Amino acid sequence: MKYIFILLISSILSNAQVKTDTLDLMPWPQNISLTNGNFALTKNFKVNITGNPNPRIFSRATQFLRRLDGRTGLFFDQGFLTKVNEFPSAQLQINCVTNGKTGINEDESYQLEIKSDKIIINAPSDLGALHGLETLLQLLQNNSNFYYFPTVTISDFPRFTWRGLMIDAARHFEPIDVLKRNIDAMAAMKMNVFHWHLSDDQGWRIEIKKHPRLTEMASDGNYYTQEEIKTIVKYADERGILVVPELDVPGHASAILTAYPEVGSKTKTETDKNPYSIERNAGVFTPTLDPSNPKTYQLLNDILDEVCSLFPGDYFHIGGDENEGKDWDSNPKIQDFKKKNKLENNHELQTYFNIKLIPMLKKHHKKLMGWEEIMTKDMPKDAIIHSWKGTKQGVPLGQAVANAVQNGYKTVISNGYYIDLMLGIETYYRNDPIPKNIILSSEEKERILGGEATMWGELVTPTTIDSRIWPRTSAIAERLWSNENITDLVSLRKRMKTISFRLEELGITHIRNKEVLLRNISNNQKNNALEEFSNICEPLKIYSRNIGGTEYQMYSPLTLFADVCTTDASDALDFDSAVNLYLANKNLENQVLVTNFLKKWILLNENLIELSSNAPLIQPLLPLSKSLSDLSQQLLLIIDKKQPVNPTLLNDLLEKCNSKKHVHVELAVYNSLKKLISD
Repeated sequence: MKYIFILLISSILSNAQVKTDTLDLMPWPQNISLTNGNFALTKNFKVNITGNPNPRIFSRATQFLRRLDGRTGLFFDQGFLTKVNEFPSAQLQINCVTNGKTGINEDESYQLEIKSDKIIINAPSDLGALHGLETLLQLLQNNSNFYYFPTVTISDFPRFTWRGLMIDAARHFEPIDVLKRNIDAMAAMKMNVFHWHLSDDQGWRIEIKKHPRLTEMASDGNYYTQEEIKTIVKYADERGILVVPELDVPGHASAILTAYPEVGSKTKTETDKNPYSIERNAGVFTPTLDPSNPKTYQLLNDILDEVCSLFPGDYFHIGGDENEGKDWDSNPKIQDFKKKNKLENNHELQTYFNIKLIPMLKKHHKKLMGWEEIMTKDMPKDAIIHSWKGTKQGVPLGQAVANAVQNGYKTVISNGYYIDLMLGIETYYRNDPIPKNIILSSEEKERILGGEATMWGELVTPTTIDSRIWPRTSAIAERLWSNENITDLVSLRKRMKTISFRLEELGITHIRNKEVLLRNISNNQKNNALEEFSNICEPLKIYSRNIGGTEYQMYSPLTLFADVCTTDASDALDFDSAVNLYLANKNLENQVLVTNFLKKWILLNENLIELSSNAPLIQPLLPLSKSLSDLSQQLLLIIDKKQPVNPTLLNDLLEKCNSKKHVHVELAVYNSLKKLISD
């Protein structure tokens, strides 16, 4: 009977051959060879581990089993993996040659071979094996009756060694569970550096036992205890992810100076005993540490002694960005200090400050890392330069990276990966860490360690942060892992749809929390129309939602329609495809594709009006919805009825659809509508 069952499975699976372009792998492997066969999954499926791995592999392989079991519902017999060579006859054999160390410049390669009766993952260390397990999960296929893996051989390794995500927990505090689920998602996308932004003008977020005033006066009660820090570091390490802390100095210092004003640079007056307070708005502020005061360095030395002991990694990020030096310029004592030390400008003064931190870090075996403002002729070459400036800051494309590597520094790029700008995935996906417009030597290119997606926290809460990070960051993860020639946006979008919902099994809330916010806005009414409208709207981009940083305070609600909407609005993408097909061939089939959208939007406006009678938060959406409905009616007259329409009226309605004045969103279908009208 057993053999009849196997033959039955083989017969069914033989008609379910998989093609490479149907696989939803991300990041895309370096080398993949698919063959015409399948490995059928049964409840007897087991995993065995050999070699000399880090103990993390046992818990991660167990978690792999639970995730696979959750997807298939097969109720695997195997429960937990606890030791090497525990199940020698298992169908999945994982061989890790050495005990991997969490960090950069480690060998993260792996080879995955799926045969019809066996699966083998070979890796130099468990770090590569973890990546191989993620790829294996992504290879899972099914038909109407069975789950299976296609037979395949994959040889894979990362293009860049630094593949990071920065989460800003200073502007809006992000609880431990938020960080854990995002670390899990990072591991699924083969990312390996979690950059933790722990201080800024809006808050100090880490317990310092020797200086409790920092959290008592500058955190609003929202901070991580040292035990919680250790928990996150351990959690990340178990997933092969390095945690790099950032304490931003000497600027962005409102919070630290709220607790310790005596090390600030403002001049003191009798009527202004403490000129500092936690900032409630976003932006760049003047409070800056005093580099001429010995107490500044004593305080920082105390802080670094405690913080460095919590993070075993090799790197410590000191920030160092956006110091305008205004308080330095207005302080006579600091000006005298500059003259005495022959420091010609504030840039040299900040270099003096930065270099004073180096021995504080070196005694803890830490290398200094900072935003690109730290780069000067006197900065030691082992510092890591974090490149963030681009054309918006007056720096030509790719020049910031080139400046760093041509001056002998290793660099990590974040320019072009600022996901809080709310740009579409194409912008991030097409942004290669190695500049294409600047000639670099092979040695200079090797100094480009990789990149980081940066999630600045001014406009996110624990409810919305996942929707701002995922699934877009998976495109950045692919850019940092895969071959530079992997650039097909159609393929990317297809694969991201699967990756997006698979992230839910790791706890990522970008899909489910949309419904939470929609219920709030609709006053718990049926919100189909509201969801449909969100599928053609996107949040305002490039910080135009929070002009001047003063429209929202750090305690303002982020539960509105703009917080529901995300970039790459799904119906907007589909509508654009329909418009392109129609403009290329105006046959009836393509015409219907376009007019179905227009008819839907007319009905959508009616439904939103009805919903708004018992939902005040919908009222501000109506002008934008009405403009779209009015324009859709005019376009239907042209396309369906072949009637002439006043071109002035048409263009006026089109520009109303381009309005950015309503609820901090924009209609993502505007450009497609413009193409229709211009035809």
